[in-house]
Amino acid sequence: MPWDVKDIMNRREDFVREAATQALAFSELCRKYTITRQTGYKWLARHRAEGIKGLADRSRRPHHSPKRSAQTIEARVLEMRQAHGWGGRKIAQRLRDLGETQIPAPATITEILRRHGLIDEQASRQRQHWQRFEHEYPNSLWQMDFKGDFPTLESGRCAPLTVIDDHSRYNVVLSACSRTTTQVVQEALERAFRCYGLPSCINTDNGAPWGSPSAPGQLTELAVWLIRLGIHVSYSRPYHPQTNGKDERFHRSLKAEVLQRHAFTTHEHVQRELDRWRQVYNTERPHEALGMAVPLTRYACSLRRMPGRLPEPEYRCGDEVLRVNSSGVVRVRGEKLKLSIALKGLQVAARPSEDEDGVIDIWFAHQRVAKLDLKAAKP
Repeated sequence: MPWDVKDIMNRREDFVREAATQALAFSELCRKYTITRQTGYKWLARHRAEGIKGLADRSRRPHHSPKRSAQTIEARVLEMRQAHGWGGRKIAQRLRDLGETQIPAPATITEILRRHGLIDEQASRQRQHWQRFEHEYPNSLWQMDFKGDFPTLESGRCAPLTVIDDHSRYNVVLSACSRTTTQVVQEALERAFRCYGLPSCINTDNGAPWGSPSAPGQLTELAVWLIRLGIHVSYSRPYHPQTNGKDERFHRSLKAEVLQRHAFTTHEHVQRELDRWRQVYNTERPHEALGMAVPLTRYACSLRRMPGRLPEPEYRCGDEVLRVNSSGVVRVRGEKLKLSIALKGLQVAARPSEDEDGVIDIWFAHQRVAKLDLKAAKP
């Protein structure tokens, strides 16, 4: 027997309430309610925007006459292409989001663009489609990197700092930077943390200022600060930028839709254009990896807030707590172990490994930073 309207509304309200608890993985929750993930995201987005009334079925009656000239629709397609550089699928979805009717199929829109000489055939053939892992919830992982620097006419070179939420592709940081230093990155992250809360993990490459190119995985001053905030720091494998793939893909869109379309005079000019595009990217631009949804519909702020004071690391009862000397070295069971100069004066913990016999793991706060093989250390 089909569900009546009241039962359907009750199930949708139950789904939204249960999703807010995060007691079940999102995929499992959708299976429980026999809906697709895309439908689940749709109901959550409508509820965030309109409350309970947003869960009601919407009329399928056209809002205006369907007798819209093909020339007018074609003009809208060309206008969006010129404004954003989008392809057929994104333009079709955006027209749909704006309430347009009589929308051509994405393939038809692509043909319109091709007819007007707006498709780079070689670039289209070279596109690669990757199947990527996706974290289940927002703020489980942020990906961070600098977009390669470029010159401005009056203010020297500019390197945009970008941070993307892995689950939603929501952009949390897009900052025009004149320097790529620890201080610049830390100030940008502090603003993001106060606005969006703390992520569980941040992934970067091994380059400065977050990594140590000469010693991949060795902690930097920035990494130590993040770990003390309770954030796990992970690094991409050297020479494998696809590990930070979503941010790399974001960089390609940023280049095509912003950086290649302007001649920038100053860093302030760059930032104005970045701010304008960031709003479009997060709230208007359909994302193919999200089923043509926009990142905002899948993002929610973290419940973990930025602390007023940087907490000291805490360790388990029974850990051997050691202080790192001014050279970044700690002595463990009579052996000297080089950690990182960024840890000088701070306490770490030596703890027998749970995975390997005869191995001592070295922890800084919640993150394992080194290990000592006692068997190999003996003469």
